[in-house]
Amino acid sequence: MGKGGVLSEGVLKKIVLSYTYVAIWIFLSFTVIVYNKYILDRKMYNWPYPISLTMIHMSFCSSLAYLLVRVFKVVEPVTMSWDLYMKSVVPIGLLYSLSLWLSNSAYIYLSVSFIQMLKALMPVAVYSIGVIFKKETFRSDTMTNMISISIGVGVAAYGEAKFDTWGVILQLGALAFEATRLVLIQILLTSKGITLNPITSLYYVAPCCLVFLFFPWIFVEFPLLKETSSFHFDFLIFGTNSFCAFALNLAVFLLVGKTSALTMNVAGVVKDWLLIAFSWSVIKDTVTPINLFGYALAFLGVVYYNHSKLQALKAKDEQNKAQQADEESGKLLAEKEENNGTSKNDSQN
Repeated sequence: MGKGGVLSEGVLKKIVLSYTYVAIWIFLSFTVIVYNKYILDRKMYNWPYPISLTMIHMSFCSSLAYLLVRVFKVVEPVTMSWDLYMKSVVPIGLLYSLSLWLSNSAYIYLSVSFIQMLKALMPVAVYSIGVIFKKETFRSDTMTNMISISIGVGVAAYGEAKFDTWGVILQLGALAFEATRLVLIQILLTSKGITLNPITSLYYVAPCCLVFLFFPWIFVEFPLLKETSSFHFDFLIFGTNSFCAFALNLAVFLLVGKTSALTMNVAGVVKDWLLIAFSWSVIKDTVTPINLFGYALAFLGVVYYNHSKLQALKAKDEQNKAQQADEESGKLLAEKEENNGTSKNDSQN
């Protein structure tokens, strides 16, 4: 085979691997969402204890993350002082625990399809909170796009057949806490040169979440579980559910590490449409034409937002390359002038 053939095989292999990572992530994300809905929904498995379920996930993920970091040394732990942990990781852990608690609670009241439609507001929340914390620059065109996404979600909510106000409040609260967490990661960790991948994130953050969730659990769910004396811990259900949740974090590590965060955003859009279709066809949730029209409007806004972010990243990358080229040219010119000066001195001597 010629050189071109080898190159083609290499490119093809890379494309196949990228699509494989995307497919694995979509499958696991899809599975975790549907599995959580199955466990929490009163009409299905009927175990409506979202704090308990989240604590089971965090216990499982903490244990496996510890084994991967400390015992098997799959990834290196981040050098972190106790002071930095308390000031940076603990606030992020608090927000993460609140986000998981509220988002899992929403499955009790809302359909899977409608929750996915509400999640289209995530770019709006991240951008708005980023502007408040001065991590994003306010731009009128971006804000117009955010308003169009919000209108689309509003239309979808208007067309929701089984609208539940408390469920919507829970899901919007979860989005607000998650968006704040993502912005604080940039402020408290990334700005200090600390980067956590999904495994090290779980290693540091999951135990913290477990502690924060313990306090509301004692007062909210523990008394109810104590009354349900017939309940026996189902190791098969909760074990496989927790394993899927942990595997999803590994899939994020693979997907972002081998492709890009933007690929994950695009894959997330595909996953959302698949979940809406699954919710309608298998779970038999009602999806109205107004639902779909509103979500389509929000979807277009999210796609445009992702496209704008990609263009901004490309422009920044080109600017960095041009600056690097200028610096290298300057160094070469300085070296050339220095060599000419040395040769001139030698000839005079």
